[in-house]
Amino acid sequence: MAVTIHQEKELLEKVPTGLFIGGEWRASSSGATFDVEDPATGRTLLTLADATPEDGVAALDAAVAAQADWARTAPRERGEILRRAFDLVTARADEFALLMTLEMGKPLAEARGEVGYGAEFLRWFSEEAVRASGRYSVAPDGKARLLVNKKPVGPCLLITPWNFPLAMATRKIAPAIAAGCTMVLKPANLTPLTSSLFATVLQEAGLPAGVLNIVNTTTAGEVTGPLIEDSRLRKLSFTGSTPVGRNLLAAASRNVLRTSMELGGNAPFLVFEDADVDAAVDGAMLAKLRNMGEACTAANRFLVHESVADRFAAALAERMGATTPARGTEERSTLGPLIDEKSRTKVHELVTAAVDDGAVAVVGGAPVDGDGYFYRATVLKDVPRSSRILQEEIFGPVAPIVTFGTEDEAVELANDTEYGLVAYVFTRDLNRGLRIGERLDVGMLGLNAGVVSNAAAPFGGVKQSGLGREGGAEGIEEYLYTQYVGISDPFAS
Repeated sequence: MAVTIHQEKELLEKVPTGLFIGGEWRASSSGATFDVEDPATGRTLLTLADATPEDGVAALDAAVAAQADWARTAPRERGEILRRAFDLVTARADEFALLMTLEMGKPLAEARGEVGYGAEFLRWFSEEAVRASGRYSVAPDGKARLLVNKKPVGPCLLITPWNFPLAMATRKIAPAIAAGCTMVLKPANLTPLTSSLFATVLQEAGLPAGVLNIVNTTTAGEVTGPLIEDSRLRKLSFTGSTPVGRNLLAAASRNVLRTSMELGGNAPFLVFEDADVDAAVDGAMLAKLRNMGEACTAANRFLVHESVADRFAAALAERMGATTPARGTEERSTLGPLIDEKSRTKVHELVTAAVDDGAVAVVGGAPVDGDGYFYRATVLKDVPRSSRILQEEIFGPVAPIVTFGTEDEAVELANDTEYGLVAYVFTRDLNRGLRIGERLDVGMLGLNAGVVSNAAAPFGGVKQSGLGREGGAEGIEEYLYTQYVGISDPFAS
């Protein structure tokens, strides 16, 4: 059933519009506000408090004040809070899905998928909270004992992007809670509503005041800058563009902050001559159109063996052309809008430049007329290797296809980028798949799979795609530091 205006209004009334500091919702210290828009219509959904630098410092004050008690909280108790939060999010899945559709645009079916994915971080780290362990051993010379502990790093600044409003929040918040760290969360000002609703869930789950603080703001640098310079902050975790990540790393270096950076991508999607082309097209639809292509893991360059390129392009174009751009709350929607006009303009500029370079638009290639920031699903073939669209992150529903002739050529093309987040390889030959995987400079590989994200797996890249890992057993380590205690020989007289 299609969502009604009454259901939308009823849900929006449940979303707090203030800043969340020290367990309380409050207005901005300046009284400033900003509007959150529906990208499918351009209409205002809610008006939120717009944090000032003073509000940011107040949030850090609250996190610092709560840190010592929270670090001493039993791991089991921290895990139980996360487990209760998982149950609450799961029970309210329809609400979270609808809210993400309203503020971000993705079709409801996709939004429901994100709720499941985002909630899994809560369940996973509820289990990891009790597994953070050290070791005890005898020194090699037998004259001492070595005790190694894992301790929470302390107050963290978490900066999340707009494209996965729930999952990007839970992927950072859950391991911080599990490790015993307090937080200041700065969500993207384009999609802050989901984080505010999630904060109410954590309150209901029993998270103590001050452990999580949220500052929504349209002046991110002004608010987060003083926090990064504050010696009380111990960690910065950021997901977003590589240029912004570089600037944050430079700022973090002054206090030698612990950092995690999940940055841009330029994912190659390799289809070899022995691939199951139908399966490759299925994988391509997932890897390209998930979130309308607005994902760092989105397939950005389709590298297809020359013997199957025409067949692959035709089949992919047929599938892409059958998508229905519409507001995500409509049952017919299979392709939501891009996040704003600026993003749609950039996508169209990349497509236009590629066509000017000699590429052929097999399907799509233009914005959708009418309200909202919709862009038609597009397949480009005969894309010159020098084309700008192969160098930049598209962040839209556009699939540029380039052909190759040999395995070496495919690897060379795939690695010809400053990024190294993820790659996708389709081949029936398992040995080839593993061989190619070892030659690709990426942090993740989808082998005959168009989706790699999983709460139980370490997410992250190499080169300009970032530092550190989120999820998996590795995820909690980003919020812990190692302390060594040397103990004198208990047998010494």
